[in-house]
Amino acid sequence: MTEARTAGTSMTGANVLRRTLRRNAPRLGAGTLLLSLHQVCEASVPILIGVIVDRAIGPGDGGSLLWWLAALAALFTALSLAYRYGARTLMRAIAHEAHLLRLELAAKIIDPRGLDTGLRAGELLTISSNDADNTSELLDYLPRAVGALVAAAMCAVTLLLIDLPLGLAVLVATPLTLLALHVGTPYITRHVAAQQELAGQAASLATDLVSGVRPLRGIGAEAAASQRYVRVSRLSLAAALRAARTQGIYAAVSGAGGALLASGVAVLAGWFALRGQISAGEFLTVIGLAQFLMEPVGTLTLVPGWVAEARASADRVARVAGAPPLLPGDPRTGDAAPAGPADGGRPGLEVSGLSYDALAEVDLVAGPGEFVGVMAHRPADADALVRVLSGRVDPAEYGGSVRIGGRILVEPHRTDLFEGTLATNLTVGGEPGSPEELAAVLAASAADDVVAAHPDGLEHQVVERGASLSGGQRQRVALARALLARPPILVLHDPTTAVDAVTEQGIARGLRSLRHPGDGDAFTTVVVTSSPALLAAADRVFVLDDGKVVAEGSHAELGATDDDYRRAVQR
Repeated sequence: MTEARTAGTSMTGANVLRRTLRRNAPRLGAGTLLLSLHQVCEASVPILIGVIVDRAIGPGDGGSLLWWLAALAALFTALSLAYRYGARTLMRAIAHEAHLLRLELAAKIIDPRGLDTGLRAGELLTISSNDADNTSELLDYLPRAVGALVAAAMCAVTLLLIDLPLGLAVLVATPLTLLALHVGTPYITRHVAAQQELAGQAASLATDLVSGVRPLRGIGAEAAASQRYVRVSRLSLAAALRAARTQGIYAAVSGAGGALLASGVAVLAGWFALRGQISAGEFLTVIGLAQFLMEPVGTLTLVPGWVAEARASADRVARVAGAPPLLPGDPRTGDAAPAGPADGGRPGLEVSGLSYDALAEVDLVAGPGEFVGVMAHRPADADALVRVLSGRVDPAEYGGSVRIGGRILVEPHRTDLFEGTLATNLTVGGEPGSPEELAAVLAASAADDVVAAHPDGLEHQVVERGASLSGGQRQRVALARALLARPPILVLHDPTTAVDAVTEQGIARGLRSLRHPGDGDAFTTVVVTSSPALLAAADRVFVLDDGKVVAEGSHAELGATDDDYRRAVQR
């Protein structure tokens, strides 16, 4: 057997952004080229209008005017098509990258080996949705920046050709404006990152409260939980307001800077026109370019803030994507060790001196092929043991060791089903196996009654979280899903609390016959429960109380000799 340990790789937000650019290079290049062409066409409009004034309207040449108007129409057609197809190409790249990031993050989050991030479910949800989208938006920001640079360069060259001082004014003033505004970028990054962090915490707390609303009502803690959410929500709101205020001030200053630059160019051009240094058409071109220049200069001043927001989201994405697993092994199977289980290839589970939360020095062994029951007098003991075995706890956070021989699957007490059919919930994207195997699993879990209860059978539609099924039906479908996966080591936590006693007896017999038929058992099964039917089907039962193993033996032996055990399992 092999001992669980932490391993992983490092990843940064900069790495995520570079990878985003690299794997979308073809679409990014095509979209950037088309948007740059669009900017060139837009910058050409005032130039062409100036030419029309000087060469057609001024001389009064009607024929020439028609030709130039046709050229202007062709120019507008080109700029419209360039923007349409450029934006479409980039939107495809953005959607594709966001999809890839969500898939990557989802795979990390549901890795059977666990994930060492220190983040709660709501925060992981925010990162895998909002932050994935924000990161992919970099594919929109950079083409805009390149197009704006091309437009600004074309304006500068045109102004240089019309009049050298005008061109120099643009070439000098534009970089100075951008440099002055760039100073505020780190400040924006900090505020945006803080806002996203607190928003994730608020979402996480909301998720926890919604999923735990019934227990909260049971202990009368709704008011305390509500106050806690209000505090976190207010902190998130304050951070969002600070970030919005910072970005608003930055946008106002950047807009004012661009407007002042364009106004200065226009005033200078008017003075030159009055002195006769430039023609009427050239004056109109300068005024048009000065007005148009506000757009690319404004875009260039906003790009640092956009990139800062994408970088903040990329840092959060990298925190999850680069997080090490809690357990080593193959992420596709959850094997605890690449070399596979020991003991002749047969699985087993050994817990030695485990101290975590409510547990203190727990020793527990489920040998290869054994069916072991664990009965905990305190629910906290059972919850702590299942959390550790499921890999949701970093080994550094508990004492002792957990040794696993092969792949382990832990089916928690509170299971979730997904929107889709009963069949897709059973296979979860995998192969369903032979009809005989599927029938045996459905019978062992008593889920065949669930299938038979609906006219569509396995094609019966299930809504999100399985809300269209009863609690007992959800438990049976989840148990069938776990059995169909055929894990060498299966840990079940209270799998039958929502079914009647007769069904529970059938499940106990089915579980025993399916996984432990007695002819060289290939599986190890651990059931954490107080169900007498399941405990009676087990080879051995460990009794937990006050965080320790206080008794061990068969269900019959413990029922005859341990009064506390007998009272706990009687129904």
